[in-house]
Amino acid sequence: MHIFKTPSLLRSLFPSLLWKMPPQSEQPTLYLTFDDGPIPDVTDFVVETLAQFQAKATFFCVGDNIQKHPQVFQRIQNAGNSVGNHTFNHLNGWRTPNANYWENIKQCSQVMQAHSVGNTPWQILEKPLFRPPYGRFTTQQAIMIHQQFRIIMWDVLTNDYDKRLTPEKCLRASLRSSADGAIVVFHDSLKAAKNMMFTLPRYIAHFKEKGYQFAAL
Repeated sequence: MHIFKTPSLLRSLFPSLLWKMPPQSEQPTLYLTFDDGPIPDVTDFVVETLAQFQAKATFFCVGDNIQKHPQVFQRIQNAGNSVGNHTFNHLNGWRTPNANYWENIKQCSQVMQAHSVGNTPWQILEKPLFRPPYGRFTTQQAIMIHQQFRIIMWDVLTNDYDKRLTPEKCLRASLRSSADGAIVVFHDSLKAAKNMMFTLPRYIAHFKEKGYQFAAL
């Protein structure tokens, strides 16, 4: 079973986490996010597709991938997109001691800083952005992270990483689940590449025709 839309009950249980953006203007807006990169070719496809449609997005990057592919990370920023912390090793918070989890987040931040481009959006935020891998962290971890980061969850999960899901179903369900203010999760990973590359341009084109804009967080 695939869950594309975050249940309202879950959002209400954790109101301090950002699940959806309030209306920002008269023009409806969607907030695309991409987890697990940067990965050569896959992330490059995303950046090029966004530019084609004059869209911006937010990339939650794994520190180890930034260290391996710094030029791809810098390309994301140079295109005017935002970036956020997704831990250094894509850790599952439920299975990681609090101290280790926090050190891994700090390690990712250090790599992000080392390969940042001047005056990019993430550097001028009051708090940098963080998203927990798998959406999993403990209450204690959340409290600790919230002191220094703005924690970003999601309203729509495309499930693009699930190879049992056809590209067509991924697209249909993602379109059906999205509305003004939605924070939408795609993945710029090798595992998700087939579904993401099919869905993303069609998804953006569909909502552009309906008058939507795509903004970074």
